[in-house]
Amino acid sequence: MKSIQPRARAIAVLGTASDVGKTAVSAGLCRILVRHGIRVAPFKAQNMALNSFVTPEGGEIGRAQALQARACGLDPHVDMNPILLKPESDRRSQVIVRGQAIQSLEAQAYFDRREEIWAIVRESYDRLAGAYEAIVIEGAGSAAEVNLREHDVVNWRTARWADAKVLLVADIDRGGVFAQMLGTLDLLAPDERRRVIALVVNKFRGDPRLFADGQQYLEARTGLPVWLVPFLPDAHLDQEDRLDLAASAQRAFLDSSVNVAVVLLPRLSNFTDFNALAREEGLSLRYVATPEDLSHADVIILPGTKNTLDDLRYLVERGFGPALKAHVDRGGELIGICGGYQMMGRHIHDPDGLEAGGSSPGFGFLDIQTELKSPKICRRVRGRVSALEGLDDCVIEGYEIHMGRITGRTRSSCFTLHRPATDEAFRSCDPSLSEEEGTWAFGGRVWGTSIHGLFDHASFRLGWMNRARTRKGLPAIGLATHLSASASLDSALDRWADHLERHMNLASIIEGFERSFPSG
Repeated sequence: MKSIQPRARAIAVLGTASDVGKTAVSAGLCRILVRHGIRVAPFKAQNMALNSFVTPEGGEIGRAQALQARACGLDPHVDMNPILLKPESDRRSQVIVRGQAIQSLEAQAYFDRREEIWAIVRESYDRLAGAYEAIVIEGAGSAAEVNLREHDVVNWRTARWADAKVLLVADIDRGGVFAQMLGTLDLLAPDERRRVIALVVNKFRGDPRLFADGQQYLEARTGLPVWLVPFLPDAHLDQEDRLDLAASAQRAFLDSSVNVAVVLLPRLSNFTDFNALAREEGLSLRYVATPEDLSHADVIILPGTKNTLDDLRYLVERGFGPALKAHVDRGGELIGICGGYQMMGRHIHDPDGLEAGGSSPGFGFLDIQTELKSPKICRRVRGRVSALEGLDDCVIEGYEIHMGRITGRTRSSCFTLHRPATDEAFRSCDPSLSEEEGTWAFGGRVWGTSIHGLFDHASFRLGWMNRARTRKGLPAIGLATHLSASASLDSALDRWADHLERHMNLASIIEGFERSFPSG
């Protein structure tokens, strides 16, 4: 198929490895270009991540592209991430195409369909390129995965299709940055190497003068400019994968705070549900891997997972059941979100083998049962708290991404949702547009929901925190303190974009976009 000439110019952010900062650099570039009056959209051809987001149309994409869309001032769209792979095991992933789950495939079966996948990627890119002036492309993993080159649809094949210039990002915090950069460049094909216009040394800590010799060495060896980006503490941007959760796991539990333990599941998904909590003053959040780590927790959260049955068996085998029961018996709060909610019920059934297959008893804290069924539910929701003490009538918003169908609920539901999730339906409170969601027990100390993103919203988060603080005998947090501790995502994006503009020489890139698309 002959390439059409896209209207947009493109820049691709590729990396020397996973988790070097491609997502954040791409988001920062998006915000910078927007501030220069350029209409820009993000694009990642294929994303492998368990953090996902629901678009306004009900499609599922990677959370990273939702963040980048926010940086562009856009609603996220499935064309921004046409292929999303959600790992279900070490060899199999659920394949989501333009927002809809189609099937689960093992790696070789997926690779066998690469030309079909590439056609989808190309069509999505061309739609964006016809609608915007600039596209910021994020790559995946390493730009030099030579064993996967023939299967690649996300790095160089996309860069060539878009005729993109490339920024190559490395993480100096890992060590070995010279080998990262020079080794990657050495393994590139000549046409790939010619696309690279600058090297970005990310997450530098300390005095930049100490890297001056290294910068000169890299520039002399490669003939490329080297941009040193210092580490920015408290950046507060959503991470794409779980590689940096270990740092969160070290936060100490204190008598003066609400101590929240999030159980670290093998297939944990959407852990960005807890980013806003981690930033709160008066709350200590940590990820825990063993039952012993739950000691001194005031609140335990069972998070979402891409394989509920396998992760439930994992918890049972490691003795989490008695530890959770002891926590509830001594008056602690237990919360389940999505897959974690399903684990808290009586049974989980997977008759069609959509995940692990078979059936398993749950922990039995909630009088519900779950059956995994197609199609996958992806939708945004809005409503009010209906039956959680201290949170009566509090507004809630979020999104659902799950296969589980919940039945039972002989106890009260937690929330009343309004469908469709629009302002008009929400204001009308028409019962015909409402449905009950979530389940509570033990006086509201034990509750579960299928809704992701609940804690992202300040009013619910503050009310929930103060309920937990009151239970512990701590004073309530006032609204002013709460808001000062809850920096908005837009403020974080602006701060990060300012940081990149100070340390990356982007003038020629911006000038090239502005020259191609003059204002007026």
